Amino acid sequence: MGMAAARGLESHAMGDETDDLRRRDAPMEMDGEAFRRAGHELVDRIAELLESIRDRPLTKRTTPGELAALLPARLPESGMDPVALLGEAAELVIDHSLYNGHPRFFGYITSSAAPLGALADLLVSAVNPNQGGWQLSPIACEIERQTVRWVAELIGFPASCGGLFTSGGNVANFTAFLAARRARAPQDLREQGIGACGGRLLIYATDETHTWLQKAADLFGHGTAAIRWLPTDGELRADVNDLADRIARDRAAGDHPFLIVGTAGTVSTGAIDPLARMADIARDHGLWFHVDGAYGAIAAALPDAPPDLGAIARADSVAVDPHKWLYAPLEAGCTLVRDPSALPDAFGFQPRYYHFGGADDGEINYYQLGLQNSRGFRALKVWLGLRQVGRRGYVEMVGEDIRLARAMADSLQRAPECEVVTLGLSIVTLRYLPPGMDSGAPENGAYLDRLNEAVLSRLKGDGETFLSNAEIDGRFLLRACVVNFRTELEDVEAVAEIVTRHGRALHRELAGSRD
Repeated sequence: MGMAAARGLESHAMGDETDDLRRRDAPMEMDGEAFRRAGHELVDRIAELLESIRDRPLTKRTTPGELAALLPARLPESGMDPVALLGEAAELVIDHSLYNGHPRFFGYITSSAAPLGALADLLVSAVNPNQGGWQLSPIACEIERQTVRWVAELIGFPASCGGLFTSGGNVANFTAFLAARRARAPQDLREQGIGACGGRLLIYATDETHTWLQKAADLFGHGTAAIRWLPTDGELRADVNDLADRIARDRAAGDHPFLIVGTAGTVSTGAIDPLARMADIARDHGLWFHVDGAYGAIAAALPDAPPDLGAIARADSVAVDPHKWLYAPLEAGCTLVRDPSALPDAFGFQPRYYHFGGADDGEINYYQLGLQNSRGFRALKVWLGLRQVGRRGYVEMVGEDIRLARAMADSLQRAPECEVVTLGLSIVTLRYLPPGMDSGAPENGAYLDRLNEAVLSRLKGDGETFLSNAEIDGRFLLRACVVNFRTELEDVEAVAEIVTRHGRALHRELAGSRD
């Protein structure tokens, strides 16, 4: 019996068994009425959260075990009503989360999320475009293409650039790193890999650079020893006085310098590297110049922006995080490259199983421009935000965040038991200093570190405000960052009193145990 005949007999025998496939009743489906009811109830809950967020504690002190006990013990055998499930999930997430949209959240560079962006993510999830190829997501691709240009225009980067949206700063920087390597490696690495270069491919950056750089050097086969760490000056900016000589020495030793990384707004202190001088050195020596502007690049839009941010325009690539100072909900990163061909050169492959149009048709297929093939439509929330408030709105909000950070530093300096260490962009570093204690005395260093670690731990569970930490010159510091359109003057001025109150209480507890 031939294969076709066998299939025919099998189909005939299964005829009765497939009748239910003519009109499926899939347990995952929701009819329009159920979806409306669930959606309306959820939006009401979210609106209530947004209206009351200022009056809520930022977080609640709890343990993993306590939270695990709130969850089902086993995978259910049968399903549940979706409206009830969504209500249960909303209660869990709203009642047991850290609110980074709270006006006194100063912990990390995670902004308050634009409400319009949250609704954009709902729309995107409902339509569910796969933005790997233009034919799979035509309007999404065009919106992303336009949004990339608008982000570039906002920060002063050439709008003729190429680029794409990513999950965040790590992947935005990874994407630029790989484009730089492809463009500046001494030979094509696709077949033979970086070992075929005959020497190390080297990167130059300071140790204030975000740890994406160590990850990239490790994961992409260079090893962290391929990073040439630059010294920093008294403001924790890159000291590039001997950078040109180091590049020349490394080349003479048989290695291959290919990348200089400058940071526009470091994680710890908001420092801005001397980007103009780094751009000059990269140009003179044929290296790719990348700016990690995940945090601070957006400040280039300000009329009184720090001068070095103007050199972003001279970079070969820039990483920007719209989920930082563009106030987009997580996740939203963005890679910009001066030469639009750099990304398809680095990432473009033509698998047999894709039969899409291409550049000749004006179509943009994002699977050829980055690490992902299937990818979500992240650009919509950023596009809508840019349209909702415009350049002027972002200039206003970012400028106010910076002024609020200065106001926080001023109020801390007026507090006798608080010491301000640095102020950069919208980041303040500080520590609690007990009355009469010499902050510079070596014998007090270990105790002050211990005390301020205890203060930070207390703050993270207290719910009044939320800070993070930095380490500068071996000192453990508290760190506050303002990237929050809900924050007001009373919120930043409250930090001094809160830190002082907890610092005093913990000093009484710890002072007797000093070594």
